[in-house]
Amino acid sequence: MENPTKVAHDMPSADRYVYIVDDDRDIRTSLHFLLTSVSLTPRSFGSPQDFIDELPHLVPGPILLDIRMAELDGFQVLETLAERDFEWPVIMLTAHGNVSTAVRAIKLGAMEFIEKPFAADILTQALEQAFTALDQAAHRWLRRDNARLLFGRLSKRECQVIEMLMEGAGNKQMAHRLGISFRTVELHRSKALAKLGVKSVGEVVAIATAAEVEPGSLLLQYHDRRSKVID
Repeated sequence: MENPTKVAHDMPSADRYVYIVDDDRDIRTSLHFLLTSVSLTPRSFGSPQDFIDELPHLVPGPILLDIRMAELDGFQVLETLAERDFEWPVIMLTAHGNVSTAVRAIKLGAMEFIEKPFAADILTQALEQAFTALDQAAHRWLRRDNARLLFGRLSKRECQVIEMLMEGAGNKQMAHRLGISFRTVELHRSKALAKLGVKSVGEVVAIATAAEVEPGSLLLQYHDRRSKVID
């Protein structure tokens, strides 16, 4: 299954979007006016579920998220964002703030916690920080996606060899574990390194780090790719 975050990353936009998720119409209207006054492009959602359903089609942007809502609360939205690997900066806005609520929001991934009512400059400063964080994340996402494309070129056997190589296994160990000849391991290793465009184990590890690949997951990703082709 394609990561929905990646789909959104690939959508170009000159606008700086900010998403408002609050079931209070007056709050949405007020925030909409404030954001447009500072040349930002707001999109409002009175229903958190509507926002979640629309996520795969949205351009990355900061999220202004209320906590107490009738349908889903802000904490549930934060949990959903984490489950779906959306790393967009979230600013929590609430009229019912306390230390424990703020701590819980931050632990669930919120970057800022602002109590209502708030001064306009407090929110705009938080949004500046959010856009900076988003820009930094975008560079990391690009490196990650490019690195994963490199790993996507590997065959199943090449994935196995590369995984063992990162574990520190030598060619003889690989041959024994895979039940193939030493020469065949050398060929797979050579082809895999060539496809990755590297010559050393250190460079392979660097690509794996950029790709955010967990040990042992290359083969799983290979099977995921195969299942997409079959489907």
